[in-house]
Amino acid sequence: MKSICAVDLFCGAGGLTRGLKAAGVDVRLGVDVDPVCEYPFSFNNQTPFLLKPVQDLDSKEITKAWRGARFSLLAGCAPCQPFSLYSQGKSDETDGRWKLLAEFQRLVLQAKPTLVTMENVPRLAEQSIFTAFVAALKTAKYHVHFEVVKSADYGVPQQRERLVLLASTLAPIDLIPPTNTKKPRTVRQAISALPPLTSGGENRRDALHRAAKLSPVNLQRIRASLPGGTWRDWNSRLVAACHRKRSGKTYPSVYGRMRWDDPAPTVTTQFFGFGNGRFGHPEQDRAISLREGAILQSFPKTYQFVKPGQPIYFKTLGRLIGNAVPVKLGEAIGRSLRKHVRAFMLRERKNAVRKVATC
Repeated sequence: MKSICAVDLFCGAGGLTRGLKAAGVDVRLGVDVDPVCEYPFSFNNQTPFLLKPVQDLDSKEITKAWRGARFSLLAGCAPCQPFSLYSQGKSDETDGRWKLLAEFQRLVLQAKPTLVTMENVPRLAEQSIFTAFVAALKTAKYHVHFEVVKSADYGVPQQRERLVLLASTLAPIDLIPPTNTKKPRTVRQAISALPPLTSGGENRRDALHRAAKLSPVNLQRIRASLPGGTWRDWNSRLVAACHRKRSGKTYPSVYGRMRWDDPAPTVTTQFFGFGNGRFGHPEQDRAISLREGAILQSFPKTYQFVKPGQPIYFKTLGRLIGNAVPVKLGEAIGRSLRKHVRAFMLRERKNAVRKVATC
């Protein structure tokens, strides 16, 4: 029987839940404020979904989901945008999203799970709100471990660095060592087998394998782009006006193609746009498709994000996919928690044997 039962707050489309379940964790409930998350989360993971802001969530709703579990887990991967480098200093403590970590802290202290996990951008570790969160866990007698990890070290075909926190009331805890100790999984290994597409094209068999349409000038730009190159490689007539200015010359990491034999760049919520980063396909004259973005986030190729027959909106699906915890990283977190609990149970059995032997 599965010994760890979890509730996934800020569950999104289910990346973390999918990974935890692959590792053998029994996820019993997902909670999110975004209604478009319900179908992909519930359909793919066969797990109940609660549409509710965490600010309105009562800890009793969480403990009810854990009923009968020996070891409980509360996962809370709050939206990362306020702490991301991409915010360019536009977000601070006045942004309401900063308070979501404090709400997660409230629910941890009230529900008192055996285990806690959180994933976010590395920059969060520099913020006072994170320092206060860790201090609150330690005061509540949790053993806390956190580190910045490379997702590629755990089988994600992407150069994504994330802050991962694990906490336990049982004993000191840490993340398992990297599972991918050889060459990182590459873009070629991840998406090269998918059917080719043109700009604005879609695949008949997979509605998610569709590419955004490029404007005529962007079509010229991507044809002039080299894998791993920048807009600085283009003929000057193709360079955008903003990049001709002195302030724009320091932003080369846009309008680029991916390299086949490297991991992908960090998949953001705007990955479907050629001008939003290095999201050009290595060979085809288009940005990567929604399905390719999901695969680079290590979602299974058959993961469904929209009900059959329903319209597909790039911005909506880009947000769901780009905000997700990479599935393989979620699996590594789950395996770390399972390993930790097994070690505790083994020590518990040994102590019981010793106690009987001394009687």
